[in-house]
Amino acid sequence: MLRAEPPSRRKGLLTTVAAGLLVVGLAVTGINVASAGASPLAANALAPTAGCGKAPGLSSGNHTIQSGGKNRSFILRLPDTYDNNYPHRLAFGFHWLGGTASQVATGGTDGQPWAYYGMLSQSNNTTIFVAPQGINNGWANSGGEDVTFTDDMIRLIDNALCVDTTQRFSVGFSYGGAMSYSLACSRPNVFRAVAAIAAPGTISGCSGGTAPVAYMGIHGINDNIQNGRALRDRFVRNNGCTAQNAPEPAPGSRTHIITTYSGCRAGYPVVWAPFDGGHQQGPVDGCAGCESGARSWVKQEVWKFFSQFASTSSPSPSSPGPSPSSPASGPCRVSAAITPWNTGLTESLTITNTGNAPINGWSLAFTLPGGQSITSGWSATYSPASGQVTARNVNYNATLAPNAPVVIGFQANHTGNTAAPTAFTLNGAACTVA
Repeated sequence: MLRAEPPSRRKGLLTTVAAGLLVVGLAVTGINVASAGASPLAANALAPTAGCGKAPGLSSGNHTIQSGGKNRSFILRLPDTYDNNYPHRLAFGFHWLGGTASQVATGGTDGQPWAYYGMLSQSNNTTIFVAPQGINNGWANSGGEDVTFTDDMIRLIDNALCVDTTQRFSVGFSYGGAMSYSLACSRPNVFRAVAAIAAPGTISGCSGGTAPVAYMGIHGINDNIQNGRALRDRFVRNNGCTAQNAPEPAPGSRTHIITTYSGCRAGYPVVWAPFDGGHQQGPVDGCAGCESGARSWVKQEVWKFFSQFASTSSPSPSSPGPSPSSPASGPCRVSAAITPWNTGLTESLTITNTGNAPINGWSLAFTLPGGQSITSGWSATYSPASGQVTARNVNYNATLAPNAPVVIGFQANHTGNTAAPTAFTLNGAACTVA
């Protein structure tokens, strides 16, 4: 596989970085990201993007833009079933020193199972992926130019495609991990969570670095560049977690340990995933020194970390939407549209207030068919994941105006039954099923 830096490049990195940090860590916990710190993208932060509802303005493939007076490039991958009315996750995968955007986008010699650090194979067509190309195949971020490049990519993508602005993520290995860490420091109100794999310290900078961000660190206990603990500990502090000596696997154990820190501020978990190995991005349990993204546990854990975050319009726990009003005074209508595949499906629900008065704050209750379980959703919060589910408004769609449809939806797993719910109630009042 074409992901780990060869010895010559590692030596160069050691010489350049000196006391760099290397994190092999990973995080798993439910999250709602709080808005913190200003950035050029802050005004966009809590709603579907301008690209929703119109023909896509970008396609999968190579793209070049001007950023900071330089030509910068990235590879974009849209879902095969891209829907311009579905706000998608947006996930960045940053390459390592000497690596390329193409290696991230293709998965190198491991191919599709490791494309975008394994996220593509896990995503079930719910996510737009970006593989940026670094200057001189690295992420020195001189004068903040790589953060600005990221801002410019996001701005372009938001205007051209339908993105859920509360669902932006970043992951990278080595130098790419340092770049993801830099974004956690400087863009905490833009990125919901980051995962840093073997990140060599703050070599991409850490402007700001005082706001909470959901953080996952993955690091080899024998990594010869750094151990990643200092990077992790910044977000242990920022996120208000209880300091602890997180367990790490013994040398020769050929395994990994995942620890979710306790006491963290709600919505800001920190997860640490040390493994018995060195400077690697795709370690394999039970196999000393093996490097294979296709066989590694890393891709499942990173995707579990990112995909657990329910879409909400307000990342701040202190900014809830309006409380649901009393049972709806007017009637309602709900229609469902389902796109199934193998063991998954997406379901869009169109809710119409057919009464004469606005409904301020709403909850829609329905029962999923047996075997269906929600894995993610958009334009509402969903609880629980199966059985009798309640979808509650988010800030930007809290008011249902008369005869003005609102579209929400979710992705779910299924065991064969892909039918829609047969009945819906809005704030306790039965709706007509269209």
